[in-house]
Amino acid sequence: MTKLVLVAAVALVDPDGRVLIAQRPEGKSLAGLWEFPGGKIEAGERPEETLIRELEEELGILVKPECLAPLTFASYDYPDFHLLMPLWICRRWTGTVRGREGQALKWVHPARLRDYPMPPADEPLIPHLIDLV
Repeated sequence: MTKLVLVAAVALVDPDGRVLIAQRPEGKSLAGLWEFPGGKIEAGERPEETLIRELEEELGILVKPECLAPLTFASYDYPDFHLLMPLWICRRWTGTVRGREGQALKWVHPARLRDYPMPPADEPLIPHLIDLV
């Protein structure tokens, strides 16, 4: 039986319509690839709580639950697990985005997201962001 992994991700959109992506650091699986911020949903945690926690830990910003809007999701079979990843969109937060875990960050116009190598599960999310912004 395939293990199901639940991950919440968010497309942070700045006033210029650019989306934030972060580069997976060395030592992690899929290192060097670019992804949307987020993380694994912990037991007993709602996806929105995961995003609020992860955004504060990884990027140093505070997000209110009402500023997160569900957009779409990805469902992808990796060799050793199945990933289910809902994607939210967020246009309002408090604080300045910075990589608190040494990860590289880039603000990218959605039409240019394909210029950055991403994990296979993230790629199907790109057209939804192109249509949105």
